[in-house]
Amino acid sequence: MKQGLVITSISPPNKVLKKYVDDCRTHNIDFFLIGDTKSPADFLLPGCNFWSVDDQEALPYTLSKILPKKNYARKNIGYLLAMHSRCDLIIETDDDNYPKPSFYERKSLIQEAFALKNTGWTNVYRYFSNENIWPRGFPLRHIKNNMIPLHHYEKIQVKCPIQQGLADENPDVDAIYRLINPLPHVFVGDAQLALANNSWCPFNSQNTVFFKPAFPLMYLPSTCNFRQTDIWRSFIAQRIAWENNWHILFTPPTVYQDRNEHDLMADFADEIEGYLFNEKICQVLGDLDLQSGEDHIQSNMILCYQKLIGLNIIKREELDLLTAWFNDLSFISIHKNKDAHVLL
Repeated sequence: MKQGLVITSISPPNKVLKKYVDDCRTHNIDFFLIGDTKSPADFLLPGCNFWSVDDQEALPYTLSKILPKKNYARKNIGYLLAMHSRCDLIIETDDDNYPKPSFYERKSLIQEAFALKNTGWTNVYRYFSNENIWPRGFPLRHIKNNMIPLHHYEKIQVKCPIQQGLADENPDVDAIYRLINPLPHVFVGDAQLALANNSWCPFNSQNTVFFKPAFPLMYLPSTCNFRQTDIWRSFIAQRIAWENNWHILFTPPTVYQDRNEHDLMADFADEIEGYLFNEKICQVLGDLDLQSGEDHIQSNMILCYQKLIGLNIIKREELDLLTAWFNDLSFISIHKNKDAHVLL
């Protein structure tokens, strides 16, 4: 099974990136590093496929010509490159997440996990901690919800084409948590949780695995701010997963984060839309009449993004970017036997 690793970064080669280069070589993983306008002009890190903005714009992809610069969603180009390289699964993380040995353990589409269904807003972090900790994107009104013990759920084999690993030390929590609670935080337990229909929990782009059936759902929106893009993607992915009888898997930490410098008050300001609208977003998505089956993923995505545009939280131009994404998926399917480098 061919694997690809995708990271977007504006950093010069750092310890994390060098670690991934060494590990990817050991584990035979293709490493795609996506730059932006602030990336060093002389970036050089042998062992990874670094793509500058100029390199990206020269690609035969529609999206690479119109994707906004200075935008985390340029990571989409890395996803396309990994797909074009015929990867069967794509792992994504960030340039401040150190991999644990478990990060490289063999990954399987079918997993044994505690299956949660019809649980509404479900704070997965609480199943790995005795503290009242919650993931970024989780609605604040639900952080004190009672937690149903795991032994009340059945442990079964489920299909999980999207798998979120947690992060130790500096987990993905919101600015409110960071401002009022101590860190670092280390999770406990080795259970795996799989969320199905009508069970919501945000997942991020910091330590996530996508298998081929879910590749279209990797798309990150560009017309919202950085603190929302992966969270809103996760809500759309979860809603569409229900129509395919898929579960979203959450696993114990496979990375630990040495977090890049952030302005917490700036993060707080960027997260306000999420604090106010995430619950509404999922209510609207949950009410949608979507079609079942993998053949309808793209049309379902369009319906979902149209709803977010209707809430005035994503701009109408997002549909042009989404259409370009779909066109590029078709292009890659047609040219799957030709590497992107050959088509330049």
